Amino acid sequence: MQQDPQVIRQAIGQALQESLSLQGGKNADYIPFLAQVPSHLSAVAVVTAEGAVYQAGDSSYPFAIESISKVSTLALALEEAGPAAIKEKIGADPTGLPFNSVIALELHSGKPLSPLVNAGAMSAVSLLKANDAEQRWQRILHLQQQMAGSALALSEEVNQSEQSTNFHNRGIAWLLYSAGYMYCDPMEACEVYTRQCSVLINTTQLATFAATLAARGMNPLTRQQVLRKDNVPCILAEMTMEGMYGASGDWAYSVGLPAKSGVGGGVIAVVPGVMGIAAFSPPLDNEGNSVRAQAMVASVASQLGYSLYR
Repeated sequence: MQQDPQVIRQAIGQALQESLSLQGGKNADYIPFLAQVPSHLSAVAVVTAEGAVYQAGDSSYPFAIESISKVSTLALALEEAGPAAIKEKIGADPTGLPFNSVIALELHSGKPLSPLVNAGAMSAVSLLKANDAEQRWQRILHLQQQMAGSALALSEEVNQSEQSTNFHNRGIAWLLYSAGYMYCDPMEACEVYTRQCSVLINTTQLATFAATLAARGMNPLTRQQVLRKDNVPCILAEMTMEGMYGASGDWAYSVGLPAKSGVGGGVIAVVPGVMGIAAFSPPLDNEGNSVRAQAMVASVASQLGYSLYR
């Protein structure tokens, strides 16, 4: 079902205006850079599977992609290893615990269960074929750029801010290694994972990223087939189960679209075959999801009548 362009413009405009009055949440402060991002920023964008682009608010403001990067690393691991290997070596189930939980590993004999939590994301990084850390990193960045449809760059400031505070993730990486779910040097995987989270992206690029999944792996702006069509359903399934962390079930119940958030304030959602939706605003709720970005994506989906379950 294709939407009238004016209907989409009206939907994103209304979603933005509604979000501006929302209170609550606070910037992630355990990463110093994120604490300094202006909290008033808000943006929402839609990119359709045909390549039409709609944007409102601070849509050109670059922010840290953070955990949304886990989607592209999962995609790259699927391209190389295939769905069966990902399920065996990482997992395809929600953890039911916070995204950086050590207890989740202990409860499941060290298996991370999901590539969209920190442990599983580092395991996915380690699965990639590479001769060294730089090659591993460049492969991930290249796919991020292919999905976003434009050049992206590492923020040295974000990266240094995160590398200097990632001790918890280093501990998780060693636990994965001891349990047999780390497939390269654990500190290399942790360091590259931290880099992938430190890439800057804007809301329109993020909507293009999501639209690439909506268009069955083809970037609708560049018309490049970035991912195998058969791998996209696996990615969307993982997003449905763990993409919004502890709120993933509530999100599926109320919004009904595969989604992924990041503590940089971004949220993406995918309407398969139709569009990608993205929103950005820095203040987060207790689950680590942007208060206003969630509301904007949910509003656009509701106004346009999209849910997998309706």
